[in-house]
Amino acid sequence: MVLPLLLLFVVDTITGNFAMLVLSSTAYTLGTVMVAISTPPLLANATGTCKQYEPHCVGRVQKTLFYTGMAFVAVGIAGHLVSLHPFLEEQQDRPNDAGHIQVGGYTLLVLLSLTGAIALPFIKPWSIRFGIPAICTALATLLYLTGWCKYDRGPRGRVPLSSVCRVFATKVPVCTAVVVCGMVSAIRNTYFVAQANHLNRRIGGREVPIQVLLLILSGAKQVFAPLADKFLNARAPSTGMGVTMVLSVLCCVTAAETERRRLDVVRSHGLVDKPDEDIPMTVYWLVFQFVLLAGVDSFFEKSIAKFCDGYDQSNEESLKKYLGYLNKGVCGVGFMCSALSVYAVGKISERVGGRNWFEHTLNESRLDNYFLVLACLSGASLIVLVFVGLCIKLIRRVCI
Repeated sequence: MVLPLLLLFVVDTITGNFAMLVLSSTAYTLGTVMVAISTPPLLANATGTCKQYEPHCVGRVQKTLFYTGMAFVAVGIAGHLVSLHPFLEEQQDRPNDAGHIQVGGYTLLVLLSLTGAIALPFIKPWSIRFGIPAICTALATLLYLTGWCKYDRGPRGRVPLSSVCRVFATKVPVCTAVVVCGMVSAIRNTYFVAQANHLNRRIGGREVPIQVLLLILSGAKQVFAPLADKFLNARAPSTGMGVTMVLSVLCCVTAAETERRRLDVVRSHGLVDKPDEDIPMTVYWLVFQFVLLAGVDSFFEKSIAKFCDGYDQSNEESLKKYLGYLNKGVCGVGFMCSALSVYAVGKISERVGGRNWFEHTLNESRLDNYFLVLACLSGASLIVLVFVGLCIKLIRRVCI
C-alpha cells in the first residue's frame, strides 16, 4: 500500500512504465523463487538442516531467503499496480504485429492463475506449492520480455518534485485521521475475526462459517455508500472525515464492550485456560462492530474521493493519480502502525500494570482495553481534525 506512491514517482521521472514492469516482474519472480527455496527440503543438504516441515528444520538461511523473497514480492506487486494498466493503454494504438505472442501470454497467464487458485490449496508439500507459482511467474516474465523491441514505451510524465510535494502538503491536515482509519480497518481481519473463534455460530440447527461476518460487512458497506454520497453532496470532505472518526470511536467502543462480555462468559464458565473449547455466546454480538466498521470504511472512501475530485478541478492532469496512491499509502502506514501499536501497547501495559494485554491466547488477553485505546486515538484524531479546520477558516477570514 505504501510502495506504489514512491514507484509512481520513479516511473514518471526515471523509468517509464515498460522498464518498471521489467523491474517489478523480475523482482516478483526472484521473490517467489526465494520463497520456494526457503522451504526445508530444498536446502537441507546445503545448510545441514533436516528436511521435515518442522520449526527446528528452518535455519537462518531459510528465514533470510523467506523474508527477502517476501520483500521482493511486495516490490513486484507494487510495480504492477502502478504500471500495468498505463502500459496496456500505451499499446492500444500501435500495430499488433506480435499480437499472437502477447495474447497467448495473457491467455496462458489467466489459465494458470485460475488453475493455481483451484489446485494449489490441495497440494500439501510447501516446496511444490511455492515452486509452481515460481515457475509460472518466471514463464510470464519471459513471455513479457519477448516484446522488448516491439512494445511502445510511451513518454514519461516528468512530474517535478515540487509538484508532488505540493500534493502531499494539501493532505497533511487529514493524514492523522487517515492513519487512524488504517489502524482501525486493519483489525477487521485479525482481532475482529479472532473474537468469533469458538463462539456459537448456529442459526437454527445449522452452523454458519465465520466468513459470514465479512459478508455482513460487505453488505453494510453497500447500504452506507449511498448514505455517505448523499451526506457529502453539499458538504466538505473534511466533514465526512469527521463522521468517519465518530463512527470509528463508536466501532471501537462497541468492540470493547462485546469483548468484555465475551471475557465475562469465558470466566464464568471456567474457560480461561481452555482456548480450544466452545464459548456459550452467540457470534452475532459481533455484528454491531462489523456494521459500524462498514460505516467507517464507506465514509472514509467517499470523503477521500470527494477530496480528490475537488483537487482534480484545479490542478494539472499529471498529478491526479498521485492522490489515490497517497491515500492508500497513508492508510498503509496505518496498517503498519496497527502492528506497532500492538507491540507498544503490550509493552506499556506490562510495565504499568505488570501484565501484557496480549497473551498467547485470546481468553487470557485484554483486547477490550486495546479497543478502547483505538477509540481514544480516533477521538484525538477527531479533535485534531476539528482544530485544524477551525484554524484554516480563521486564517482565510483574516487573509480576506
